[in-house]
Amino acid sequence: MPSKKKLTIALLKNEAKVFATAESTHNEPALFGVTDGKAVGTYLEHKFEEYLDTIYKYEKGSSAKGIDLPDLHVDMKTTSIKQPQSSCPYRAARQKIYGLGYSLLIFVYNKIDDQKTRTGRLDIKHTIFIESDRTGDFQTTTGIQKILENNGNIDDLIAFFEERRLPVDEITAQELAEEVFSNPPTIGYLTISNALQWRLQYNKVIQEAGSVTGIDRVL
Repeated sequence: MPSKKKLTIALLKNEAKVFATAESTHNEPALFGVTDGKAVGTYLEHKFEEYLDTIYKYEKGSSAKGIDLPDLHVDMKTTSIKQPQSSCPYRAARQKIYGLGYSLLIFVYNKIDDQKTRTGRLDIKHTIFIESDRTGDFQTTTGIQKILENNGNIDDLIAFFEERRLPVDEITAQELAEEVFSNPPTIGYLTISNALQWRLQYNKVIQEAGSVTGIDRVL
């Protein structure tokens, strides 16, 4: 039996395109009548991982590692076109500024149920790869950019963090403002809502995919 190839980002993107194209025409009895977005996401992501596993070798994700493809620093997200969003673990407030710390592969679907065949089909409308440094919050990163362009200082940044209700205490806000002042972030394209788990929204990513460096329209 030939040894499996090592999975790379380039191969992952290519296989995501092949998989999403095939899945868009697949009628699945197990999906008929399913309205739970989490269940749909689990189905699609597990199926894609099983597909990858037949061809490539790669490190499998686990709850301890927190993301689906830890050796590639990539997490997969599946979301409905009706409300393209998902949640992810909150680690630190700086994720809103510097990104989540890993890249995202996002499948955006429209689910269609066929009453005659009693099957569900996931028509994959968008498959998008977002590089790690583009996973920050759009309003936060563009706001920081404006402050720095207007010769703002560390106090201005701290005031902005307060205005944006960034979940930080005074000491962390000071440290973060100093870091931002000396190392400005790249503009992120997620909308990240404050919560115990970050709530990620993808409408801006869908709009900008293919026209912004680091946001790749795979399909």
